[in-house]
Amino acid sequence: MTYPTLHRQTLFDALRRSAARQPEGMAIQFRDSSWSYREFHALCLRAAGGLQAHGIVPGDRVAILSRNSNAFALARFAVAALGAVLVPVNFMLNAAEAAYILQHSGARLLLVGDTELDKAREAAGQCPDLEALLWLSLDAPAPAGLDAFGELLAAEPLSALPAIDSSAAAQIIYTSGTESAPKGAVLSHGAVLWEYGSMIADAEITGGDKLLHALPLFHCAQLDCFLGPSLQVGGSNVITADNSPANLLRLLQEEAITSFFAPPTVWIALLNDPAFDRTDLSALAKGYYGASIMPVEVLRQIQQRIPQLRLWNLYGQTEIAPVATVLKPEDQLRKPGSAGRPVLHVETRVVDDNGRDVAVGEVGEVVHRSPQLLTEYFRNPEKTAEAFTGGWFHSGDLATVDEEGYLTIVDRKKDMIKTGGENVSGREVEEALYLHPGVAEVAVIGLPHARWVEAVVAVVVAREGVAVDAGALIAHCGERLATFKVPKKIILAQDLPRNPSGKILKRELREAHREAFDE
Repeated sequence: MTYPTLHRQTLFDALRRSAARQPEGMAIQFRDSSWSYREFHALCLRAAGGLQAHGIVPGDRVAILSRNSNAFALARFAVAALGAVLVPVNFMLNAAEAAYILQHSGARLLLVGDTELDKAREAAGQCPDLEALLWLSLDAPAPAGLDAFGELLAAEPLSALPAIDSSAAAQIIYTSGTESAPKGAVLSHGAVLWEYGSMIADAEITGGDKLLHALPLFHCAQLDCFLGPSLQVGGSNVITADNSPANLLRLLQEEAITSFFAPPTVWIALLNDPAFDRTDLSALAKGYYGASIMPVEVLRQIQQRIPQLRLWNLYGQTEIAPVATVLKPEDQLRKPGSAGRPVLHVETRVVDDNGRDVAVGEVGEVVHRSPQLLTEYFRNPEKTAEAFTGGWFHSGDLATVDEEGYLTIVDRKKDMIKTGGENVSGREVEEALYLHPGVAEVAVIGLPHARWVEAVVAVVVAREGVAVDAGALIAHCGERLATFKVPKKIILAQDLPRNPSGKILKRELREAHREAFDE
């Protein structure tokens, strides 16, 4: 016999216990609004009661298309309290891309932020199973004809937490993947909470931290590496929707922020801002980056200009909730470019095509075992089985491992490009370009870029006798892809390098054009 209420451990339980421990501690701050843990916990129960009155039951999918706000954080934990499943949607996607996620996930309800309404309405028009849009903003009144999420707070609080356990799905997060159709990674409450534990242990997140959350909360890096673990241990959380260097520097100083995460592109932008050296960053003690490698020169600049700051590099992917390895502060310059070693609750290997560990310095695929891992790819048993071949999760990333067990990611087996902290599938961009009548062949690669760290670049071979204009090709992509997926540069070529079997050698293209943005 099992006692699910006796052994409860869900995302909402993590917040509930923090509220019991320190009810008057500051949980969430957004603009001029601040909620204590007691207030945040009570609001989550009211919002969950409102969702229940709206007809949402455990297991239902509730999507969210919004920029950062206190309402986003509130919705996240209200959905968890009710036992429903959160489906965060990247607000940088176009309406058709968002509609695919809404339709594939079977979302019943879409919570929409105040800057995303037009896109949400267009996407919803393509999803006959979506029952309603709900205005998420707590600051702006709902447009005519649209129910407001804030009105849910007038409902009776959720009277009883659902009898779910840690194996229940908490969220479905859609990955860029290598196919044009993204995959929905189903992550249980338990998987996400195990990841919280890894972050608390290896990234040293504590209740004494005051964190600035500036990167999008739709992304599991900000949501689950930082906001969730901080709420579990009782940290203070400042949320902003404006990640411009001027606003970030202002908040870092005015709020005396002690902990901050951003991809290298944002750290570089901060260092290059004229106001940087006039900003008091003396409170900033912990810094985190991920999504791509931090250039060594930038690491040195950070250490020189914020000498008290300790840095962590986090590597992982959505499917592992999402952190797998960490490069700690003492290793930043000793192991530059490394992704570090596995975190507390992850076992990682680098293997050859037969599943055997590679020798030191040899390239192999990164595979994981961990309670943090996804349960499945939603409605995709074939990809699920493929990912778990041999009893390990296959990341698709290629790496080497050194004699101390530190990983260095050297390539992406699935041809992923990470630009400005966002994943872009090279194949998806290629498919968009192949729709242009003047394109005979195309290979999409990522190249070093001063601002984006890695930029999307398309090497195009035109059809014989057809004049192709680079600007027209970029415009063509802009009509079919989210802005961050559109190539920053088109390189016209006579042919593409291939191996004897006919496979395009993208590594050669990257090497040949690696200085494309130095011109």
